Amino acid sequence: MQQLKEPSGPKGHLLMGVLPRVRRDTLGFLSEVPRLYGPIARYRLGPLQSYLVAHPDGVKRVLQDHVANYTKDHVSYGMVRWIAGNGLVTSQGDFWLRQRRLAQPAFHRQRIGAMAGLMTQATNELLERWADVAAQGKPLQVGPEMMGLTLRIVGDALFGANMAQTTAVVGQSFDVLSVQVVHRFRTFNVLPPILPTRADRAFRASIKTLRGVVQGLITERRKSGEDRGDLLSMFMLARDEETGAQMDDTQIVDEAVTMMVAGHETTATTLSWVWALLHQHPEVEARLHAEVDSVLAGRTPGLEDLPRLPYVRMVVDEALRLYPPVYVLSRKVLKDDELCGFRIRGGASVDISPYATHRLPEFWEEPEQFRPERFTPEQAANRPRFAYFPFLGGPRQCIGNAFALMEAQLIIACVSQRFRLRMVPGYTPTPEPLVTLRPVGGLPMHLERRLSGA
Repeated sequence: MQQLKEPSGPKGHLLMGVLPRVRRDTLGFLSEVPRLYGPIARYRLGPLQSYLVAHPDGVKRVLQDHVANYTKDHVSYGMVRWIAGNGLVTSQGDFWLRQRRLAQPAFHRQRIGAMAGLMTQATNELLERWADVAAQGKPLQVGPEMMGLTLRIVGDALFGANMAQTTAVVGQSFDVLSVQVVHRFRTFNVLPPILPTRADRAFRASIKTLRGVVQGLITERRKSGEDRGDLLSMFMLARDEETGAQMDDTQIVDEAVTMMVAGHETTATTLSWVWALLHQHPEVEARLHAEVDSVLAGRTPGLEDLPRLPYVRMVVDEALRLYPPVYVLSRKVLKDDELCGFRIRGGASVDISPYATHRLPEFWEEPEQFRPERFTPEQAANRPRFAYFPFLGGPRQCIGNAFALMEAQLIIACVSQRFRLRMVPGYTPTPEPLVTLRPVGGLPMHLERRLSGA
């Protein structure tokens, strides 16, 4: 490692480094640092020596080319393990690889394609309820509505279970955990939530609720003894190739909680931003409506329609660019390395931010603007692979990315045939950087009935 440059970066507070700035304006910090300090920036985040890796070449090395040097032995993942145990998001090494192989068949293209009917059925049932709300002229909290819809779809598609009765408690529990995890990290309160404080009691109760919901699904499935061919059955029936042992309930719960939370929260957040952005950009909305009306002519979309709805997909991609649900993630560096000509010290942390990289002006003209046309095949082919990575990349790329993209496109096609969504006067959608990047305030919107072609 000869002649490597040392990254520069913001100095921050004597004791806390840049933590006070991150607490005040996380997203502003993530987008500003690459502009001021270049592709790799160094700073102190509380006690952690950290690097923000913004350039696609550096991201590629961390997530793909030299992935073994960048581990999940990081304080942020330690906090996630309090909730999801040793599931796919948090596990590593041979154990992670085994679990990934077990889960992979549930996300095979053919199996995902068969789920399209579940997705549109759930959406159309939601729209029937929305019709009554629209007739009364009442606004809806679209964020929670999308959370409920995607949770139902995850329950149906992956667990073979109707989760309608648990939607509210799952959402409330995750809200508590999301707010607390972010607050604990920003204050470096890394102690497990075992104290008799109000916050720790709420944290423990929320974990118990989430895991209890999943344990209930497992118990019911064990009673029936049925192999439904879904993700839950795959985990419950899987056997270790060497020992023949099956997963115990704790590990099944870890995996199922991971899938339940990740599988509905991220898609619901993306859909919320789609509705907000379409309201703010009527010309984009009009083009999307024209495509949906022309292709579908009022009928329910199916998997076979998606290739003929390219603009719907471009709208989803652009919403994911501007507001990636997973807006920052961290890794621990095992050994010294080189990223983009800079020295990275072993023992430090690297922070990777889709939110920051997706706004680099050298890859995105006027990056703050909402322009779905960026994602034509021609334009996408001219960008580096890791200039855009809302589902991460390399071996740890999100296992459910195809599921999420299909789900989002089908939901948008169903909803946009019947309604325009309009934000209530005085509301501005502002991103709130919790575990995911939700719009603050639940996204209150009015529903306007729409006849296909109008």
